Amino acid sequence: MIARLGVVLNAIARRWVPDPFVLAVGLTFVAALLALPRLEWQPMAVVDVWIDGSGDGKGLWNLLAFGMQMCLILVTGHALAQTKAVRSVIERLARLPADTSAAVMLVSVVAMTLAYVNWGLGLIGGALLAREVGRVARRDGRPLHYPLVCAAGYCGLLVWHGGFSGSAPLMSTTEAGLTKILGDELAAQVGVLPLGVTVGSTLNLVVTVACLVVVPLVLSALVPRDEASFVEAPPEIDDPEEEEEAPREGFAGALDRSPFVVAVPVLLGTAWLVRFFLDGGLARLDPNVVNLTMLTAGLVLHGSARAYVQAIDRAVRGCSGIILQFPLYAGIMGIMAGSGLIEAAAEKLVGLGPGALAVATFYLAGLVNLFVPSGGGQWAVQGPVVMDAALQAGAEPGRVLMALAYGDQWTNMIQPFWALPLLGICRVSAGALIGYTAVVLLVAQVLFVLPLLIV
Repeated sequence: MIARLGVVLNAIARRWVPDPFVLAVGLTFVAALLALPRLEWQPMAVVDVWIDGSGDGKGLWNLLAFGMQMCLILVTGHALAQTKAVRSVIERLARLPADTSAAVMLVSVVAMTLAYVNWGLGLIGGALLAREVGRVARRDGRPLHYPLVCAAGYCGLLVWHGGFSGSAPLMSTTEAGLTKILGDELAAQVGVLPLGVTVGSTLNLVVTVACLVVVPLVLSALVPRDEASFVEAPPEIDDPEEEEEAPREGFAGALDRSPFVVAVPVLLGTAWLVRFFLDGGLARLDPNVVNLTMLTAGLVLHGSARAYVQAIDRAVRGCSGIILQFPLYAGIMGIMAGSGLIEAAAEKLVGLGPGALAVATFYLAGLVNLFVPSGGGQWAVQGPVVMDAALQAGAEPGRVLMALAYGDQWTNMIQPFWALPLLGICRVSAGALIGYTAVVLLVAQVLFVLPLLIV
């Protein structure tokens, strides 16, 4: 039944769900139509707010710096997952599980733990571990249901937004980051939200631990009883990911491979990070600090400029969606802010009351994520609406922010956009996973909604 559900959902998605860039264009069109009557039916007024928002350039180009931060979170995490040290750990872990049930529990826990630290690391680390588990099982002649193991490797995207690379929590720890998304007036009313009231809150700890315990058990329960229905890992996973170019010779080649070259940024970054954390900076983490940490760790473990640049070259391909779509998300935000749509939408949510507002924000964020498959882009579009509503309803801004984060990560289980790197690494199709991740989605909503109501 689960396999049939996966085939049906995949067929529906391929037939009816267009590329995320097309969806971003469609959302821009809808926002423009809704803004027209508020701007006295002046088309050029819509164009102006699309470019300039509420003023000071807070439109189409407002998220360039933020988009670059999100790209770096992905590629630095990806590059770290490709280091020999991390790969060595992955290879050792892959030899531990004796059957599919143990494999999916191990892979899902590792993927979610890594994603809590950095979503790029979790996505690629989970994929590499799933592939290695499949490779070891096929080499040893042990039966393994490989698609389910790959689905477990994708479960890191179920917890990432509540972790240390979560877009919304990180962008809210500084006045500049909060103002970038909410604007001067709303940001001043909300106030800076340290990680202690978002990622480090009791609510988030309960949610994350619940996911780490329940999701592996759910995946284990989904293992087919009949081993004859298992699908083993494809032979293609033994192929090298890609050939590396021949190293240069002479003085230039020596510099490319020298550890002393990377020692310069490593020492500078380490010195700054040590001072930052000794000064109690953990609660003030922001995307720049996360990226500096991942960059420094990646340079140390790769050991040379050549090795790190090659890792980044492989990782950067996953950034195309961010680069192309973030300006459109910023333009949508500019239309909504410049036309007054944010205030109008917030007024609709205020009447729900503080408790119901958090739950409504969760489900609304889950829906929006299907069309805006980026936590940063979603925070840009939806953040001003729900934060305004939280203030008017007397709800805790930190709780409502986390409700948005939970909704965003929740429907990643049926949103294949960020699964693309995993699908390429593991050599599987989205249709092979979505039946299993859809079941995880149905169960996980309880893990998010109940804490929002009672913690």
